[in-house]
Amino acid sequence: MASRTNIARLTRQNVLRSVHNVQNPPVSSRAYSALALTSQRALLRPQRPVQFTRVQSPEFKLSLLDRKQTRHYGPSRLPPRLLRAFSYHLLDTADTIVKVPEMAESITEGTLKQFSKQVGDFVERDEEIATIETDKIDVAVNAPESGTIKELLVSEEDTVTVGQPIVKLEPGSGGEAAEKPKHEPAPEKKEEKTEASPSKPETKEAAPSKPEPVKEKQPERPKPTEPRKEAEPSTPAQAGGREERRVKMNRMRLRIAERLKQSQNTAASLTTFNEVDMSSLMEFRKLYKDDVLKKTGVKLGFMSAFSRACVLAMKDLPAVNASIEGPNGGDTIVYRDYVDISVAVATEKGLVTPVVRNAEGMDLVGIEKAIADLGKKARDNKLTIEDMAGGTFTISNGGVFGSLMGTPIINLPQTAVLGLHAIKERPVVVNGKVEVRPMMYLALTYDHRLLDGREAVTFLVKVYPRSRPSRNTD
Repeated sequence: MASRTNIARLTRQNVLRSVHNVQNPPVSSRAYSALALTSQRALLRPQRPVQFTRVQSPEFKLSLLDRKQTRHYGPSRLPPRLLRAFSYHLLDTADTIVKVPEMAESITEGTLKQFSKQVGDFVERDEEIATIETDKIDVAVNAPESGTIKELLVSEEDTVTVGQPIVKLEPGSGGEAAEKPKHEPAPEKKEEKTEASPSKPETKEAAPSKPEPVKEKQPERPKPTEPRKEAEPSTPAQAGGREERRVKMNRMRLRIAERLKQSQNTAASLTTFNEVDMSSLMEFRKLYKDDVLKKTGVKLGFMSAFSRACVLAMKDLPAVNASIEGPNGGDTIVYRDYVDISVAVATEKGLVTPVVRNAEGMDLVGIEKAIADLGKKARDNKLTIEDMAGGTFTISNGGVFGSLMGTPIINLPQTAVLGLHAIKERPVVVNGKVEVRPMMYLALTYDHRLLDGREAVTFLVKVYPRSRPSRNTD
């Protein structure tokens, strides 16, 4: 029965021995971790006695440490995995622990970007507490229930993993927490007023006693104006100094850099170009954009036309929509009957590629609406992991920024990416005559491991004629 009693007020000398002597009934690894960490803290504060409570859990056995090994381990010499578990398990069971939520199968960690609430703040259920930055999107951490923030278990800019506790929340209503700040600032304001009131008559009485020093200061005022004129020409010299500023990359930028470098190191990238006359497509858009806007609320653009054209061209050249998979750089070609188009969207944090899924089953208006919705979500920072996952082919429109020509980089494991560029009026020969036409360069970067030059050029040549839709926008 002695092992079932509480261990009372242990001192520095016997704390470790008492922790390891308690073995029957078996203690869970969580209870042992909490108990061992408390004993370690006791060693750091030898003058402060510690109260231990026996935690019994007959249904769990000590799994992380063997019983025989337990006798020989002190808290400062425990295995690293158990030491890491200390911060997870030494938590008050009366409080609610907010943990890092599940994000996606491919994302296991992130950087805690910022806390929306601080210690002492009251939060409602499902209210945002913190924001975690991943290499794809920002994930909001919401309160599982209403309560007051009791403790922040991590700091901003710390790397956190899925399931790691980050906030200790004391459940309850916000009535008590809201009343405290009402009484505290009130006396402070009153004290300021009482202190300010007696000071005013004192200054009035002191003013007549010192009239002469005030007059003496007045002639001295124009003197400092002269050096100010001399100092003004020196300020531009300081502004033109050679300064540097170092800023740490966010996770999205780090991930973009990693993926782009991986693409260049893995794929045998090659780019082929073509020049297209945009006259007919621009006439079609001008003719039908108002009717489509009234009926569907969608503004017709060029991205949907080229997306639809790529889908049709892939029926003749399915390798453009395929990918290479397998060990040692890949030994298997995966052909797909569906087309998921990744659309490149520029945001403040970097370039993201949300996916228009099953584009082969959409008409022109459906594709345009999907692209518009994804673009808005990207600019509002509301993209989800599902919006970003997958993709079999990418279209990037650098023309919106004025790009005349460029070579886009393949988004692995995809095989090709189509780059659209700015529309410029240029003189071209049409039926033996020189005419000014709106022209645009198309660039197709492809993986030469899977696509030959003939297939890539054929695909690019087939894209533009099929980008001119019929009147039924089918």
